[in-house]
Amino acid sequence: MAFEFTDTNFQETALDQGGLSVVDFWAEWCGPCRLVGPIVEELAQEYDGKALIGKVNVDNHPEVSMKYNIRSIPTILFIKDGEVVDKHVGTATKQALTEKIDSYLS
Repeated sequence: MAFEFTDTNFQETALDQGGLSVVDFWAEWCGPCRLVGPIVEELAQEYDGKALIGKVNVDNHPEVSMKYNIRSIPTILFIKDGEVVDKHVGTATKQALTEKIDSYLS
């Protein structure tokens, strides 16, 4: 299951831990988010122990969303060692996300 990032745990889990974090910004009412959601869940299982993959509900956790200037959802941030190294806005295929994750893990 994908990790649930929140306003209170984001700094500690996504930024301070080091390594790669993949963060999906989404909302319940967002149709494209519902398309990406299952892919994020699969990736979280497949990369368990290699990368922290999770989600931020923008309605429930607005502080993180504002900090990273999230204007459109779904938006996926790739954070390596505390720094945003890539950003994908809109829907994405599993293959496209896998390729990006693999490139940041190598």
